Amino acid sequence: MNRRHFFGALAVAAVVATGSAVPALAGKFDQKAFEAAQAAGRPILVEVHAPWCPVCKAQAPILSKLKSDAKFKNLVSFEIDFDSQKDLLRKFNVQKQSTLIVFKGKKEAGRSTGDSNAGSIAALLGKAI
Repeated sequence: MNRRHFFGALAVAAVVATGSAVPALAGKFDQKAFEAAQAAGRPILVEVHAPWCPVCKAQAPILSKLKSDAKFKNLVSFEIDFDSQKDLLRKFNVQKQSTLIVFKGKKEAGRSTGDSNAGSIAALLGKAI
């Protein structure tokens, strides 16, 4: 089972368990789930990732640890593949992989590109809370 399948199964389990239309971990970007999270006023993280990107690889364990922190328990996370989802890159005005964008409901609260510092990534996620 790869990471995407795991998070997809986790998202389905969260919806079934809570009866909520907005899972805590949404995985791959889904427009309807993103809009539902925005409408619900949830904190949202959009991760622009490329499997070949060393910064993305460095961000992964940091983000994983932060997402498991109780402070970020309501964070909804979406991943955009830099190589195959060019339409979403245009939609979010993203030029480079390793871009992290946080939303507080419908409003973009912050973004960073190329950051692999745990402290500044935590501060970025905190802007969505």
